[in-house]
Amino acid sequence: MKTISSSIRAWLLASLCAGLVAKPPAAQAAAESLDQPGNAKNPQAGAAPNVKTASTSAFRHVKVYAEPGRFGGWPANHGLWSWGNEILVGFSRGYYKDLGPERHNIDRERPEEHLLARSLDGGETWIIEDPAVRGMLVPTGKALHGVAPQGPTEMPWRECPGGIDFTHPDFAMTLRMTDVDAGPSRFYYSTDRGHRWEGPFRLPLFGQRGVAARTDYLVNGPHDCLLVLTASKPDGKEGRPFCARTTDGGRTWEFVSWINENPSGYAIMPSTVRLNDHELLTAIRCRDAVKAWIETYRSLDDGRHWTRDNVPAPDLGEGNPPSMIRLKDGRVCLTYGYRARPYGMRARLSNDGGRTWADEIILRDDGGGRDLGYPRTVQRPDGKIVTIYYFHDQPKGDRYIAATIWSPAEAGQ
Repeated sequence: MKTISSSIRAWLLASLCAGLVAKPPAAQAAAESLDQPGNAKNPQAGAAPNVKTASTSAFRHVKVYAEPGRFGGWPANHGLWSWGNEILVGFSRGYYKDLGPERHNIDRERPEEHLLARSLDGGETWIIEDPAVRGMLVPTGKALHGVAPQGPTEMPWRECPGGIDFTHPDFAMTLRMTDVDAGPSRFYYSTDRGHRWEGPFRLPLFGQRGVAARTDYLVNGPHDCLLVLTASKPDGKEGRPFCARTTDGGRTWEFVSWINENPSGYAIMPSTVRLNDHELLTAIRCRDAVKAWIETYRSLDDGRHWTRDNVPAPDLGEGNPPSMIRLKDGRVCLTYGYRARPYGMRARLSNDGGRTWADEIILRDDGGGRDLGYPRTVQRPDGKIVTIYYFHDQPKGDRYIAATIWSPAEAGQ
């Protein structure tokens, strides 16, 4: 990691004194496995997209969190927020354990923590924070890959009183699930850039057996916010995407629409952008018995109705969720992990609101295996893109959180 600046070093010292920096806790037990291998053919029966090659110097890789013997994973399950060059990302930390190439290599019998990484210089250097020391964002539920850590337990869920100002300049919200299949979800919000969090507040089940919430929301106004979530299917298994909305600052949430009510396998982990006052585009992670891909859906009436658009990533090996943002120049940027050889991270750009996509960009192809990806992406004020994900270099190497800093111009697009 690069040398930490004097200002960040001073803040780190202050954070240590305040008890914010993550400390390893003791041990306990649970389980889950990586997606089983699939035949990743184009679900539209077309050819795989062209791949854009670029000089490796166009992509600079930074380690956000890396610790020997530990497992850092799944930023997409937590969220990413930015305020200029200040970037905050959530992730899970556990203990590395070799469970074979087809499983997440995290020790199921030791604690899993939910941490935050903060950068004040556009992703160049990072400080790790543990919100659980203040009783915030405490891990719980069947969705954990390890066990809940000893120490503070999650505060009782409560109903949100409403009045949240979603347009506050230092606002952040994180949506957290307890199970990928059945069961409820909750949310927290912050108005000081994630130093302190209000919550947990209960999300409705919207008449479903389960809601597996991950952080994907669009702010429409001071008290108006649209959530894009995943619900269980009628059989109780994950999942099918839908949207819900509040217009009273989070006090009540109303079901708006299904995005894909009847997927052939699962359709989960949406990532959504607003293209104009009424047009939305969402990217969905999809999988059936033989393949895994990312497809997009478009709404022309602010989320009330959706139509399937196209398949920008038809071949993802075992599958990976999308992260989609709208760039300052109006283009749409899609990033995702690639869980087939050569394992790595990829991106695609669109200059027409996702109707067509330019050649696939390989951000890196040096991964040690399938256990990687789950990105979140943001654009810095200088135009550089910061894509954050989990990664490992060797088949039996520790999993760590990494950031790739890149620009479309340097990548040849």
